[in-house]
Amino acid sequence: MSRNARLQLLLFALLAGLGRAVAVDFVPAPATNPVARVVVAQGDHLLQAFLPDEAQLAPVFERGLTNLTHTTTASAAWLTLIKTNDVVGIKVFSEPGPLTGTHPGLVAVLVRSLLTAGFSTNQIVIWDKRRDDLHQSGFDRLGAELGVAVVGTMETGFDTNAFYLPDSPVMGSLVWGDTEFQQKGDGLGKKSYVSRLVSQRLTKLISVAPLINDPAAGVCGHFYSLGLGSVDNTRRFEGDPDRLAVALPELIALPQLGDRVALYVTDALLVQSQGGPASFLQYSTVLDQVWLSHDPVALDMLASQQVLRERQASHAPPAKMNFEIYTNAAMLQLGIQNPNHIQVETVR
Repeated sequence: MSRNARLQLLLFALLAGLGRAVAVDFVPAPATNPVARVVVAQGDHLLQAFLPDEAQLAPVFERGLTNLTHTTTASAAWLTLIKTNDVVGIKVFSEPGPLTGTHPGLVAVLVRSLLTAGFSTNQIVIWDKRRDDLHQSGFDRLGAELGVAVVGTMETGFDTNAFYLPDSPVMGSLVWGDTEFQQKGDGLGKKSYVSRLVSQRLTKLISVAPLINDPAAGVCGHFYSLGLGSVDNTRRFEGDPDRLAVALPELIALPQLGDRVALYVTDALLVQSQGGPASFLQYSTVLDQVWLSHDPVALDMLASQQVLRERQASHAPPAKMNFEIYTNAAMLQLGIQNPNHIQVETVR
């Protein structure tokens, strides 16, 4: 039996032991065996009352950044990822709130690091889909403190020249904020238009996703956060595991999205293994970690495994992990799904 076949059987057995027998098809690696690098920056006591201690967190984040980029300073690291004239959009996932969503304190560390590297405040935008979520999570206050823009894509509108049209279009249930809402005509609701912020203003993206579960996707990781946060007419995908498994990789494959991402950061300061995307601290465990990579598939696979471990340790009901998302993403060459080819480097 081949190594990949054994790996499939092992994962099948693991998930069956957790109460869900799911066959996972890992994409066989080419003969060159590409490896996804994930740097885990480990700290101690990085959270105070579940909020980041920015003074403690900053050197941990920058150590991870320099290790990922093989540089000696954070400023040098940023210059390997972003050009001096780029406009950088930091995509957060703010719906769960400031405790289990993307932590504003981590974003503050990231923004200050960019400013120290020589980027100006007008080159940095913190963004998510809904301005209300950003406000409730404290990002408006952070933007005012640091002098950077905070933008909700639902409020800034969408680009009718840049869109996602599935091969088998699913008609959307259009709501306020969707481009075609209340329009009349044939074929409405088949397209998801890309945010004008993303397609017309931002030239580089940094995705900062929390480590929190989701009933349809498994985790609210980079595919879920960046994909659904960048386009309109997403109700046709949300909550449906099969549709998400097709749509999320194809959304990230859009040239306005995946091609512009300079860095993926998983906010693993804590993990919430149940109840997401709403915030439930009683289902959360502090990890004191920040994960950095150029590979969103590898990061979301590791996040899924972490949620599985946490649920097993707490004797929680079995998780429903939507691994098909990452099978499809690997087929689109968006990253490495095979755990055997994910190289995790832990730095302290």
